[in-house]
Amino acid sequence: MAVTTRRRNLAQVSGENAVIQVAWMYYQDGRNQQEIAETLGISRATVVNYLQEAREKGLIRITLAAPAFTTHRLALELTERFGLRGAYVIPDEGTEAEEGFLRVVRGAANWLPDLIAPGDRLGVAWGRTVYELAEMVEPMPVEDLTILQLVGSMATPYGFTAEACSTRLAQRLRARCLNLHAPAIVSRAALAEELREEPILKAQLDQLETVNKLLFSVGTATSDSHIVLSGLATRADLDWYVAQGAVGVICGRFIDAEGRQLPGPMEDRMIGVPLPRLVGLEMGILITPGMDKVAATRAAIRGGYVTHLVTGTTVAEALLAAP
Repeated sequence: MAVTTRRRNLAQVSGENAVIQVAWMYYQDGRNQQEIAETLGISRATVVNYLQEAREKGLIRITLAAPAFTTHRLALELTERFGLRGAYVIPDEGTEAEEGFLRVVRGAANWLPDLIAPGDRLGVAWGRTVYELAEMVEPMPVEDLTILQLVGSMATPYGFTAEACSTRLAQRLRARCLNLHAPAIVSRAALAEELREEPILKAQLDQLETVNKLLFSVGTATSDSHIVLSGLATRADLDWYVAQGAVGVICGRFIDAEGRQLPGPMEDRMIGVPLPRLVGLEMGILITPGMDKVAATRAAIRGGYVTHLVTGTTVAEALLAAP
């Protein structure tokens, strides 16, 4: 009779409330699945299904505390070696490239709320890394936070355009979003100069001067780089910059091994934040999810763009192994 009554009581609860009730008993009360099933008069399989539904709906959050990663031996060595204020190192030994990528991005998404504060003006670069982070970060309001798109728009076959990255992150953090209503690059320098003087766009570009923190992933200077595949740079542009010593890309601008911007034929045609404006900010958060970006990451650190680094153990070891 008691079991029948419990079943009737749970059946009277709406579907989502039943899920929440099971999740609470499991995660907050510390009861195991069998105990929950017996208490509520449901099967253990139903308990498992409710817990899975709670995870899929984002009703629960399971994270490891940041110190588990920021006090990792490799994290401490990175901060000391490169003069960083913090590093977050994710174990990725033995993982496939895609799994390792997602682990590092998930780590960055978990750490980001600890790094931003009310009143911040967070400049956001573009690319898959930043977009996936925006998708993974837990929704949470940050008072008086502004997200700023640092690079103009571009025609791209990907979903992670510059405006998509900044807009999605702003939505997740309940922040104000300031996007650039212009292409990232145009055909002529004179046209770019005229566009920069348009009152609406000039006001948007002036806002970029107020950025105090930067969130980005450095790009590579290779033929399969996003800067080429998105059409922002041609293969001829890439070859020219590589010949000048380019090893990476930050916000659409090529940098050399010391992190210095390389002047060249693209610069006068681009619309976005001037790269020197991103040096020495209050905080520069760099996410490096793959071995292909080791040289570019080292250059970004040398150039003064980085105060905090999120990466995997394999990249961390590669960075530390270099002279």
